Amino acid sequence: MADANAALFAAFLEDWMLRQRTYLRELRSAQQHREELGDSDNRELINRVLCHYDQYYQEKSRMAQRDIFLVFSPPWFSSLERTFLWIAGFKPAKAFHLVNQVVRDLSEEQRHMLSQLSMDTRMKEKDLNDELAKTHESLANSPLIETARSHGRACLDRTRQRSRHTREIEIEREEEGRVARELEVAMESIVASADELRTNTALGVLQILRADQAVTFLADVAELQLKIRCGMNRSKELLANDEGMHVHALASS
Repeated sequence: MADANAALFAAFLEDWMLRQRTYLRELRSAQQHREELGDSDNRELINRVLCHYDQYYQEKSRMAQRDIFLVFSPPWFSSLERTFLWIAGFKPAKAFHLVNQVVRDLSEEQRHMLSQLSMDTRMKEKDLNDELAKTHESLANSPLIETARSHGRACLDRTRQRSRHTREIEIEREEEGRVARELEVAMESIVASADELRTNTALGVLQILRADQAVTFLADVAELQLKIRCGMNRSKELLANDEGMHVHALASS
């Protein structure tokens, strides 16, 4: 079942990334024609890009309900992509490093608002880190661990295992299932909260930016995603082939 779920999401992600490249071309085109486009044109494009991300998070949520452990250790991501993961996704505060790097004409008021949002985001990141640590700690102290150890020892001694009462084994299995389900529910909740923080942070940044600045920000977010997805070197060649787009060198923080 895990293999089937992983294959299902991998297929979705491959198609989603193809659409991501299409949106990147549109965003770069809007940047190049910024003098000709009005706010309404940019806002329409921004809304379509946000709907594209919403599709990703909806599918990810369904995947988490099917198998939360796959979402925490996603086989559909490369080893490079996994180095950027924080609670099954990007760290929300990374958005502030990127916006300060690529949006060159921020006003003082915008910088102040971004700073306030950044502090709030980092506090919520810390809260989620603490919650995840407590979940790990409760797992380490749960009967499930001793159950697993007992089961391992029993497997080494089949004769002793056969001598145990059937009801005792059933109770042990029920306890194991209960604790495992509690862990799944806790992890699903943490991932949902992390995704909500990621979404709210991005929306908060976009609300602070002008429409043309938001286009620039979203374009560089998409480009960075595609670079990491393809591998930093190979992606430069792929992106350069997309209608001669200019490829920016983005330093990760």
